[in-house]
Amino acid sequence: MGQGKKVAQKPGVITLKAVAQHVGLTPGTVSAVLNDAPSARSIPQETKNRIHAAAKELNYRPNFFARTLRNKRTYTIGVIAEEIGDSYGSAVISGIEQHLRQHGYFFLTVAHRHDPELLSQYSHMLSERGVEGIITVDTTVNEAPTLPTVAVAGHKKLKGVTNIILDHFRAAVLALEYLKGLSHERIAFMKGNPVSSDSKERWDAICTVADRIGLKIDCDLVAQIDTDDPTPMCG
Repeated sequence: MGQGKKVAQKPGVITLKAVAQHVGLTPGTVSAVLNDAPSARSIPQETKNRIHAAAKELNYRPNFFARTLRNKRTYTIGVIAEEIGDSYGSAVISGIEQHLRQHGYFFLTVAHRHDPELLSQYSHMLSERGVEGIITVDTTVNEAPTLPTVAVAGHKKLKGVTNIILDHFRAAVLALEYLKGLSHERIAFMKGNPVSSDSKERWDAICTVADRIGLKIDCDLVAQIDTDDPTPMCG
């Protein structure tokens, strides 16, 4: 395979064919190397290095739609969040972004703001845009999805959904036993907003642990948070 001559390129999008002409190889060979196809295993490493160097020199970018049709992959994940700007949601989304970036995935994020109709619409819209899976953040999934789904703070057992949950019971044990150990008996509680996917499980755990350790919960000292304000001001 000889060294090809450089081809004068007009400003614009660099095609796979242009890269192939630049290195004097067939488009099929160049495609196999740049897409890390199984057929590229038989191609000498020196040739692979030459192809990658040419692609970098020419600033070649694979055609997303052609790659999607060829590999039947979009490498795109849909992220459905309750809010985007709150401290909880933004921290989780930041972790999602870091992990997906390391593995070559792109993601689309939407916020439903507690609107069930909007939540349903977003699920369908993300599916129509070819996402390969969905990650929900502090969002209750009520029906089995059509795509593999990971629910961060999800509690319903549904086919196709992997729930990532906190051990609220263990948290209640640590908090209430600590307070009781300091001889506190009258403890005020704030119940989370009912629309949050974790609120019920967290409160149920607190009530169970309080009963087990003999700590009475005074109804007059229980406040129900009923605002969706993501800041600490409601506290």
